[in-house]
Amino acid sequence: MISTVVWGTGNVGRAAIRAVDAHPALELAAVLVHNPDKVGRDAGELGGLTHELGVAATDDIDVVLAAGPGAVVYAASGDIRPDDALADILRAIRAGAVVVTPAMYGLYDQRNAPPELREPLLAAVADGGGSLFVSGVDPGWGNDVLPLLISGLGSTVDVIRCQEIFDYSTYEQEDSVRYLVGMGQPMDYEPMMLAPSIPTMVWGGQIRLMARALGVELDDIRETLDRRALDATVSTRTMGEFEAGTQGAVRFEVQGIVEGEPRIVIEHVTRIHPSCAPDWPTPPDGAGAHRVIIEGRPRIEVTIEATDEGENRSAGGNATAVGRLVSAIDWLVAAEPGLYDALDVPLLPAVGKLGRRQR
Repeated sequence: MISTVVWGTGNVGRAAIRAVDAHPALELAAVLVHNPDKVGRDAGELGGLTHELGVAATDDIDVVLAAGPGAVVYAASGDIRPDDALADILRAIRAGAVVVTPAMYGLYDQRNAPPELREPLLAAVADGGGSLFVSGVDPGWGNDVLPLLISGLGSTVDVIRCQEIFDYSTYEQEDSVRYLVGMGQPMDYEPMMLAPSIPTMVWGGQIRLMARALGVELDDIRETLDRRALDATVSTRTMGEFEAGTQGAVRFEVQGIVEGEPRIVIEHVTRIHPSCAPDWPTPPDGAGAHRVIIEGRPRIEVTIEATDEGENRSAGGNATAVGRLVSAIDWLVAAEPGLYDALDVPLLPAVGKLGRRQR
């Protein structure tokens, strides 16, 4: 059994606790938390399980890493604390752990990551013998392995389009929804996540990764952005009211340009209420979905809906993203120490999981 630490217990961390507990090759060794109110609470409670796991959450990073865990699922946010997240990940790698995380956007395509990001990680690998695999929580498989797999079914491929279409009223991270994305803010407010060059910083690595897999050269990476205001004030279950006239929907694209045309596209369509921008793409049930469209011959369209924590589509997306990361751990432990990306790490079948109940 591979002793595994879950570091962080937010939206991603909750799913990670459940995924580690369910994996036949992994053993949950520790749960690291930042909030002092969570210290001492059982991992089963923090992970949304109906039973205890016998692992009490702790904030003592030194003690946890000194125990020499085989793997760390780094589920703490890197959105607004990238330097701190990198420092945490470096500590875990130096301790010899395999680290899987969605927190470092710049490492989706680790081979082309900036030297100031890549070199300290390579040094940590050399010092401690750990490894790192980064895949997105939006989810990463929807912007790399799935579209690449489906592209191989076509005779000709003109455009690969990856879509995330979501109702953000189900996403229980109010600060991210209101301030990073700008829902409920005046239309002249510039959300950090939508500022020029930021979408490319976040999703450009996945564009480059797909281009590398397809054997094409990118001319450029471009962005498009459209925002819509709410026609009426709406009320949400998790975040209260969003006023009429404020931002209610966002649609943007990160486009990989090949021979002058957008050929590899990652598109996000997000709303705080389904009444806003009804002419934009919508998910089949109105809540959320991920979609891959291959424009070519034949035209191929695949839509995936995942639910978790009840019927929560955003939780389902988190859970599948976490599943991709956690399922990679035993493969990474068997591999040589190093930095890995989605083209390196195979998407593995659920060996040993079929019919297995949560412990």
